Amino acid sequence: DADLQPHRSRYWITPTLNAEFLQRASRILWLYERIETLQAKGEMALALDEKPNIQALQRVCPTQLMRPGQVERQEFEYERHGVVNFLVLLNIYNGKMRSCSLDKNDSQHLCKMLPTLLKPFYSFRRVHLIWDGGPSHTSAATASFLKSRYGSWLRILPTPAHASWLNQAEILLKSFGVRYLQRGNWESRQQLIEHLYASTPEYNRLWAQPINWSWTRRDLHDWAEKKSS
Repeated sequence: DADLQPHRSRYWITPTLNAEFLQRASRILWLYERIETLQAKGEMALALDEKPNIQALQRVCPTQLMRPGQVERQEFEYERHGVVNFLVLLNIYNGKMRSCSLDKNDSQHLCKMLPTLLKPFYSFRRVHLIWDGGPSHTSAATASFLKSRYGSWLRILPTPAHASWLNQAEILLKSFGVRYLQRGNWESRQQLIEHLYASTPEYNRLWAQPINWSWTRRDLHDWAEKKSS
């Protein structure tokens, strides 16, 4: 009679719209608004994100392919062959990606791979890099590494808490996952790693395109004012 639904629940995440949130978000939106101008000045805009702990699952029975009147059927039982931490670097100008796998999703392994991922961009005057506030990004070890190796050449733009959606690399990972990770069947962890490496150039060739980002700093402040009223 009370129209309650105890079998259901929903969750939400609420950003704290304080000065730090607005400052961090504004810096990222400023970058998106000036992509063409920065490119003309010889500056590169990149975004980085991880998809940690991708399970290398092998189905016990072969998948039954779709046929008229029957959808594809996948066996529920599986064997686990470990996990893979997938790291991607997005070129915001053209939507293309570079990728690698990390044995562990920590500061040590991130710093080890960053020079390889950033190497093609060393010819630019400056690089702006967007990433979230994950522990491997914000650790003292990572900060020390970035300062000693890159100095002011690499400008880090961290997303605010609860706003990783401002990072276009997160959108990239969603798109990539839909095309190359759904319905996966891996006989080993190494097979999954090889699949990811082989899929990266194909994604760049077939699907990569710049994201048409339309949400501006004005939209941000209008949204913040509405939420605080």
